[in-house]
Amino acid sequence: MERGLIIFLNGTSSSGKTSIAMEMKNQADLPLHHVSVDQFFQNYDQFIDTTYPDIKPTRELEAGVMSDILFDPIGSLYYATIKLFSELGLNVIVDTVISNDKWFNDFYDLLSDYPIMFVGVHCSKEELTRREQSRGDREIGLAHSQFNYIYSYDEYDLEVNTEELSSAACAEKILSYIKSGQEYAVFKKLSRRC
Repeated sequence: MERGLIIFLNGTSSSGKTSIAMEMKNQADLPLHHVSVDQFFQNYDQFIDTTYPDIKPTRELEAGVMSDILFDPIGSLYYATIKLFSELGLNVIVDTVISNDKWFNDFYDLLSDYPIMFVGVHCSKEELTRREQSRGDREIGLAHSQFNYIYSYDEYDLEVNTEELSSAACAEKILSYIKSGQEYAVFKKLSRRC
C-alpha cells in the first residue's frame, strides 16, 4: 500500500497552523486528516479528570518540566499515530510544535523515511505577541521562546506567511503545491539534531 502524505506544518505556537489545517480540510479535493498534539493533551487531561477525579498533584512542577514529563508518552503516541495514518495510505496534517532536539529526533527517527512535505509557517514576533494577547489561552512569550529553534531550518518544500496571507490563501498555496506533483525532498535532507 502506498504511504499517505505527511504535511508537517512547522511554526511556533500562534503562528496559524491549526487555522491553515482546518482550511486545508475544507478546500481539499483529497481526504486529509488533521492530527494536532493539542488534541492528544486534551484527551489525556479529560481521561485523568474522569478516571482519577480525587487525585491531585502533591507538588507543583515548573511548566517546562511538566511539559517534558507529559510529552514523552503523549508525544510517542502522537508520532506513532501519524506513522499509522501514513501506513494506512491516509494523508495527515501534522499540527505540533517541535521545540527541542529530543522531540525533533524522536519525530525524525520514526518518520524520516515517510513522504513528508515540510512547510514553514511564518509570522513575525510582534504579530505572535499580538495573537497571544488576543487569544487569551496562551502564555504571553511562549511563541518568542520557541521562535529561534522552530525557525532554525533554512529550507522547506514550501513556505507561507500568515501575516501576508489569510489562512484560506495559505491552505490554497499548500494544496496547489501538492497537486503540482513536485517532490517532497527537504525533510529527508535534514539530520538528527544534537
